[in-house]
Amino acid sequence: MLSKKLAAASWSDRIFDLVVYVAITVVTIATLYPFLNVLAISFNDSTDSIKGGITVYPRVFTVKNYETIFAYSGLMTGLKISILRTIIGTILGLVSASMLAFTLSRVDFQARRFVSTFLALTMYVSGGLIPVYILIKNLNMMGTFGVYVLPGLVSAFNVFVIRSFIDGLPYALQESAKLDGANDFTIYWRVILPLTKPALATIALFLAVGQWNAWFDTYLYNGSKDGLTTLQFELMKVIQSTTTNADNFRGRNMTEVMAQISPESVKMAITIVVTVPILVVYPFLQRYFVKGMTLGSVKS
Repeated sequence: MLSKKLAAASWSDRIFDLVVYVAITVVTIATLYPFLNVLAISFNDSTDSIKGGITVYPRVFTVKNYETIFAYSGLMTGLKISILRTIIGTILGLVSASMLAFTLSRVDFQARRFVSTFLALTMYVSGGLIPVYILIKNLNMMGTFGVYVLPGLVSAFNVFVIRSFIDGLPYALQESAKLDGANDFTIYWRVILPLTKPALATIALFLAVGQWNAWFDTYLYNGSKDGLTTLQFELMKVIQSTTTNADNFRGRNMTEVMAQISPESVKMAITIVVTVPILVVYPFLQRYFVKGMTLGSVKS
């Protein structure tokens, strides 16, 4: 009798495992297929791609789509600016959010409720595009690199996530550090920051992705500054150039360009170019991501 029950339980476990594996396989395919399809089209001959039917591998392999992109004159400048704004914006965003979060987590900070309420309001109420544009102009930030970093230096969501993570730490750690003679900055730098690595890594990923993908602020404030345009903005101009003019392609005739590539194939190649850097960074932060989002949002 016992053996029959064990056999029945074993079969039910096997069926359950099979359903789980099938579900995971379906989700994995659904997740990877769009990216593999874009990658295949980006390496496929543009004339052949028009016929459709490309799946996860190129039917007529070519690198002309990427040659067209990297032949664009403003690409390297845009890449440099995008890398700089991603690094600087992420570091400054982390420092400002973590310092404010540490301040709001202190029970002896009398204005913590007022500041927290004020920050929360900014998540739901916005002045709109025109007031922000006028503010940036009046601050003389038009045509400067600072416009990429300073306006979004503090994010209420980031502050609340880090603060919630700090609230979950024993307050006795800060009290013992004070007894040892540590000041507030020492407590923040040597006690709080090392313990909040999961939350910081999570916020760093959010900041890096946002900075890397941003292009609209370039369009509004630095579109006419050739030395301050970002990679995303320059790649958008590549798409326009493939359909309008060939002035930015070094020594290449537009007829020749359009015979080799099409706007659709360039879009796919651009998608790969702007996605790969973030995909490279993500694995290094992934181990902190789930823990940081889970612990950082429990008390929020």
